[in-house]
Amino acid sequence: MNQTILLFRLLAFSVKTVLLPLGSLLAVATAQPIQLPADFSQQHPRLEVTNTQLPRLKAWTLQNETARKTVSRMRESIDNYVTRCQADSSWMLSRLQMYWKTRHTEVYIKGGVFDHAEGEAPVPTVRFPGARDHITPYGAPKPEDLLPYADDPRGVYLVNRSKPGAPMEWVEVAKTGRAIESVNTQLMGFAHTAAWLYRLTDDDKYARFAFGLFDTYMTGMHYRETPHDLTHGHHETIAGLATFEVIQEAALLTSLTGIYDLLYQYLQQRSPRQIEVYTAVFKKWAEVQINHGVAFNNWNLIEARNVLNIAAVLEDNRAYPDGKGRQYYISNILNTDSERQWSLYKLLQQGYDSTTGIWNECPGYSLNVLADFTGVVQRFDKQFQHDLLPDMPVLEKAVPAAAQYLFPNGFFSAFGDSHYGRLSLTPARQLLANAQLHRKPQQIAAFSRYLKTLEAFNRHTGEAATPEKKEGIAATLLVEEPVTATTDTTQPGSITAYVTPVFSAPKVSYLALRNGFDPVNGLMAALSGSKGNHMHAGGISMELFGKGMVLAPEAGIGTSYFQPDYGEYYSQFPAHNTVAVDGISAYPVMKSNHGFELLHSYPASGVKAGFFPLVSFASVAFLEPETQARQNRLLGIVRTSDTTGYYIDVFRSARQDGKDKMHDYFYHSMGQQLTVLDSAGAPLNLQPTERLTFAGGHLSAYDYFWDKKSVVTDKDIQAQFQLTMPNGPELQMHMWMKGEPNREVFAVKAPPSKAIDRMGLPQSVATLPLPTIIARQTGAAWNKPFTVVLEPATAGIPKDITAIQSFTPQTSSVAVTGLTINTRNGSTQWVFCGADSTATASYQQRWSNGVYGVISEQGNQLQYLFMGSGSSIGSGAYSITAKQNNTAAALCKQSDGWYFAADKPVVLTLPLNSVTGNRLKLTADNTTREYTGKTLRTNGGIRVAFTLPAVTYSKIQF
Repeated sequence: MNQTILLFRLLAFSVKTVLLPLGSLLAVATAQPIQLPADFSQQHPRLEVTNTQLPRLKAWTLQNETARKTVSRMRESIDNYVTRCQADSSWMLSRLQMYWKTRHTEVYIKGGVFDHAEGEAPVPTVRFPGARDHITPYGAPKPEDLLPYADDPRGVYLVNRSKPGAPMEWVEVAKTGRAIESVNTQLMGFAHTAAWLYRLTDDDKYARFAFGLFDTYMTGMHYRETPHDLTHGHHETIAGLATFEVIQEAALLTSLTGIYDLLYQYLQQRSPRQIEVYTAVFKKWAEVQINHGVAFNNWNLIEARNVLNIAAVLEDNRAYPDGKGRQYYISNILNTDSERQWSLYKLLQQGYDSTTGIWNECPGYSLNVLADFTGVVQRFDKQFQHDLLPDMPVLEKAVPAAAQYLFPNGFFSAFGDSHYGRLSLTPARQLLANAQLHRKPQQIAAFSRYLKTLEAFNRHTGEAATPEKKEGIAATLLVEEPVTATTDTTQPGSITAYVTPVFSAPKVSYLALRNGFDPVNGLMAALSGSKGNHMHAGGISMELFGKGMVLAPEAGIGTSYFQPDYGEYYSQFPAHNTVAVDGISAYPVMKSNHGFELLHSYPASGVKAGFFPLVSFASVAFLEPETQARQNRLLGIVRTSDTTGYYIDVFRSARQDGKDKMHDYFYHSMGQQLTVLDSAGAPLNLQPTERLTFAGGHLSAYDYFWDKKSVVTDKDIQAQFQLTMPNGPELQMHMWMKGEPNREVFAVKAPPSKAIDRMGLPQSVATLPLPTIIARQTGAAWNKPFTVVLEPATAGIPKDITAIQSFTPQTSSVAVTGLTINTRNGSTQWVFCGADSTATASYQQRWSNGVYGVISEQGNQLQYLFMGSGSSIGSGAYSITAKQNNTAAALCKQSDGWYFAADKPVVLTLPLNSVTGNRLKLTADNTTREYTGKTLRTNGGIRVAFTLPAVTYSKIQF
């Protein structure tokens, strides 16, 4: 048997289980709770390792070089402090942040800031931190520089990082941010390391060191209560015993439960009466985690993890007078719904979209939630050898679905409170381990392939292979190869098996539009609304990728959630690539319910094959709640070669009451330089301006722009954003915007994106202000939409577009925007963008009836017709007419002949000279069918009309 699998099973809890047949989690809905094991191991330790497993683990740390080095680093991190404590047992524990003299029991806060403490306990108690916000100029010094037994009316003695030399000085508690809790968390982390070294080396000095810190802290916490909010507000409902947020106690509780578990026998010998104190504190802490916090998002899962850690070290229910022990708290997490803590079943049902596998929070949070859920599965595998995954089937979809957030360079989307980052491999590894432990061959194959594909894709996009995330010291010490079967011959596949050209996740209001997935030449746009948790007020916000980078990025969270720049700018419309109405567009951020509706797309969401490859698009609708303005954004990609292509962005916006003052289109791009030109390529005469301000009746976000210049013009304009990477190429985003009457164009500087800081960019790039174009349309912007073409390029490979002109088509009452776009290879695209599917338009022997149409010609030869959600499209003798509205279809001439696709039945009309014998054959899905055409005589000549069924992209044979 593979040694790693053997060791994995050895480290699983050896428990006798009696489990009901697993309708389990799903059965919660019908009051059938998940059944717990009938017997639990009564020995300690049990959280990560057992007494029977310790000999094997000790031997492993002697045999394996990497494990030996890990233990050596553990020693190095604390041995200096342990030595000091051998001479003075109180040296380290006296550095704990406690109410040493005052011994306060009650803590009072005002919102997210400490106010005062009062009451007196018989022993020193644990000090509460200064603020919920971590932003402060004051920081904790090294442990050796902390004052012993510090409890002074002047406050806390900390490092002032804002002054030269970072001197230490007294500062009032309310100004210390989270420094107090960070000190205590660090010291408990030292104690946890010492407890592990005690179990691995049997050296009592480590136990004595850990015991002093643990006993002092836990005894002091025994007398402390949760804070009282003097404002009687939200903060009292989310505070923990040691922090302003229950979820921020995860690291501390991991250390405390780990110390108790590892030192259990030592504690019984050293201070048996204190066991009752320790367990009382843990139970109180579990109740706080359950009764405080937020139930509908990632908080719920973090709290569940904290409670499961506590439950693991408690004894059985019968050991406590109130009957609340291990079984009670585990069952509570799995099966019980309360106001602030939902069962895992309800959380899964409410949070995940069972169709898409996407969680209803922004990517930065949802991907952590995914790892937390798969971590719960792994916890039950290890502790009980019980498979929870059949009761959480959405996780098997959610793990590979996470790839739908990826841009071609390997970074995931960063809308809402997110940072651009790479997908963690941990969830896939944990489900692979689960499949191997429980011998599920199909899942083994599926997750092994996904994992290897993701690893290969990361290497291809410049990221070294990432080590498996280890849960706890025991797992870290087990540094053998990842858990894979020795006979596994699975090969990595293509990442395109997990990402699709169009992907819509309505539960989180996200849409991805892709054409190609090459790390440099792939094209991708992402749209996001505000539906779910950790969202911003951004309307229909856009991210754009080009030439290896997200060139039009999201804004990120700013300095922190609690600083003014987050509330005033980063979470608001003007920080995003969107349109704001009358300067006042806004709605609640964080937990938001303002998503967009996907109206049309090509291809359909989730389709991987069988579509016309050169054109894709999506159209979405949004109701801006502040002004009740209706907004529609049509976003398209046109591929012109394997390495070139461009985006089309048509944004319509108008108040329903007709009281429009203005609509502002924002486009932020990466770059050190922004050049604004007229349609002929001459510099535009921009003049400094004081407009765009809060004083002008706008959101305060407008005050965050600077170096503002503008010009009033009804002419087309061009802009070029240039980004020069140190020792790298110059990246460019070329922008063209159709002119309209009553239009003012601004070029400004905007605050830097705070979402890009984890992309490995040089600081000189990561901190750049974002050059920004703002176009203001006076009055409504529905029939005069913001019509923009964007093309990424490099200095070495110039843009493919040579000229763009708008045209005014003959239209129905529905607005239609027309563009003529010329490229370097001599091709021309005529683009028609209708306000809805009833739009009709014609121009110079070409027509398009519907939402979106593209006609491409080279010379006098047709290259392709593309009809997106329409009824007909044509050029000269070539046309496609739908049998039903909202049909997508395409006719394309490639080097080896004609190809055709349609999602509904259509009539395809061709000139007679292109048809042989009024017949054609279509080969699709390995089946060839022949169709006979009907001859039509018109003023334009003789044509042949073929009635064709819905068919995937297929070759035509004449």
